[in-house]
Amino acid sequence: MYTRVQLAKKYIRYYLTASNGKGHGIHSPFVFNFIEKVLNDRSQYHCYSIIEQERQLLLSNTTVIEVEDFGAGSSVIKTKQRVVKDIAASSLKSKKFSQLLFRIAKYYQCNTILELGTSFGITTSYLAAANNDSTVYTCEGSKNIAAIANKKFSKLQLRNIKLQQGDFENILPKILLELQTIDLAFIDGNHRKEPTINYFLQLIQHAHPSTILIFDDIHWSKGMEAAWLEIQQHPQVTLTIDLFFIGIVIINSNIKVPQHFTIRF
Repeated sequence: MYTRVQLAKKYIRYYLTASNGKGHGIHSPFVFNFIEKVLNDRSQYHCYSIIEQERQLLLSNTTVIEVEDFGAGSSVIKTKQRVVKDIAASSLKSKKFSQLLFRIAKYYQCNTILELGTSFGITTSYLAAANNDSTVYTCEGSKNIAAIANKKFSKLQLRNIKLQQGDFENILPKILLELQTIDLAFIDGNHRKEPTINYFLQLIQHAHPSTILIFDDIHWSKGMEAAWLEIQQHPQVTLTIDLFFIGIVIINSNIKVPQHFTIRF
């Protein structure tokens, strides 16, 4: 992975060169609408404060648990015995991006949602809260982390979540056997090139003309950047949006010429 200094330099370059996030000069109707209706939606939805309360509880939780790493592992915590608040501080997607995932799922009315990397279930909760009629299939490698996430879902009364615990390599094919198509997938686990490409190639087989795939930490390392570039070049990918910390892939048969945008957020 890149060092903090390297990431900071990359972020500054991104910030200075990205489109300003206001839609000006964007000629893609889809992207202009995404910026106007989703990216810049300042509404304070009811679930925001409720889910954020649960985040704060995690960030103050001093319980020690044992954690199994199946992917690239934590870049901050190297021991198996870890404090919940430390895991939460290093692994939970920020409020800003978690709420963006909510708005994406809500605006595009996503019904079948898949998440690789539940962690303590904050992003999962946002995705599930976006549409009560949806089903969110989520996978977590660590048994003890998954148990805490399940308690959060029960507390938040989110009954449209199906959590499976184990190695993504084994779980993903089983889930995909149940699903004909996927509306939205958020890939936030095993931050390495080959597994990321492997997940993408499996997911793309279940894409339909308006599927959205979101990849976390696309600039986390040289390997993740290489994976992102390879995904962008796939013939079924018609449009991508680089928000630095996440990359959004759009499968839309109405877009005839591939388009790639980098937008400030």
